[in-house]
Amino acid sequence: MKRTARAFWLRSPGHGEIRDVDLPEPAAGDVVVRTLFSGVSRGTEGLVFRGGVPESQHRAMRAPYQDGDFPGPVKYGYLNVGLVEEGPDQLAGRTVFCLYPHQSRYVVPAGAVTPVPDSVPAARAVLAGTVETAVNALWDAAPLVGDRIAVVGAGMIGCSVAALLARFPGVRVQLVDADPARASVATALGVGFALPGDALDGCDLVVHASATEAGLERSLELLAPEGTVLELSWYGDRRVSLPLGEAFHSGRLVVRGSQVGRVSEARRSRRTFADRLALSLDLLADPVFDALVTGECAFGELPSVMAAMAAGDLPGLCHRVRYDGP
Repeated sequence: MKRTARAFWLRSPGHGEIRDVDLPEPAAGDVVVRTLFSGVSRGTEGLVFRGGVPESQHRAMRAPYQDGDFPGPVKYGYLNVGLVEEGPDQLAGRTVFCLYPHQSRYVVPAGAVTPVPDSVPAARAVLAGTVETAVNALWDAAPLVGDRIAVVGAGMIGCSVAALLARFPGVRVQLVDADPARASVATALGVGFALPGDALDGCDLVVHASATEAGLERSLELLAPEGTVLELSWYGDRRVSLPLGEAFHSGRLVVRGSQVGRVSEARRSRRTFADRLALSLDLLADPVFDALVTGECAFGELPSVMAAMAAGDLPGLCHRVRYDGP
């Protein structure tokens, strides 16, 4: 009996569609997963939807189970939570997270899925990939007790970083964003909020996640001497300029890149990708992360929703996709 599913494809930049796809017959050690929820990573997926992935980054930007190539047609995405319908006894019937695109069912090796802890609702588990990025960033940044920290850019990544930093003892954390509406999210996460012009300076560390030139420039301005900006933004094919005169050299400032594609050097010898993802799912037991999910739609609505997000007509943080029916 042929197995089929429905998948979201980017036909060409700016144009998405739902396609019927055939599933492979599962091999020994594979799992068949029925998707419950997927999440839209607004920054990266918006860039892909607009066709903004530079040709030099086509290989580096491939998602684990991507089909097709940039700029399209391509099936892209990596925040998927589903129920194992068939597979090894230890996984059958379990809710799992997988770095899989938006698709109603799929077949992958059992090692590609991570069980979701019983303490984490499936609807919240779509944030696992985002929290994993934040975990890796903080391994890179290595904040210390009592640090003065700003997180510039209150998107999914910035808010995830701020939520984790709120647990550090004695740390002053301020979430900085040009949208005053993000103040309510900061309150829910238990951190301070400021518009860029009102942000507290003298920071030991600034985590930048706004993906804007102005945000990166402001991040440098907020640093204390010998402070560090940890850059999490992905600019795609856009160029940015920075004021590397002024206090940059005299203050011995640092701009450091961080990217989730490799486990942070600080933990690489002792932690695997699987360890990092499992930790991220454990952290999602905290209901504070529910503040990061600001919209939801049915799977069939995803083409129009992606277009609205890319156009800036549907603001918010994580947009959750609901898969109804068997």
